[in-house]
Amino acid sequence: MHGSPAILSANAHRSQSRLFAALLFLFRWIVRKLKDRRNLNAMMELSDEQLKDIGLSRYQTESDVHVYCRD
Repeated sequence: MHGSPAILSANAHRSQSRLFAALLFLFRWIVRKLKDRRNLNAMMELSDEQLKDIGLSRYQTESDVHVYCRD
């Protein structure tokens, strides 16, 4: 009535695969957000003159940090 052991085993394997994929996605997302935060922190430590050298203004860096916080 509840299905054969082979079907139940296949369903369990699919569930484990989906769980693993979801956890892997979450791990990669967290790593990416941490990397983004480190980069933004480093950029915020630059002086206005250093930012000008790479073609950015203080306003642009602050607005990028604001956008980051909304993600």
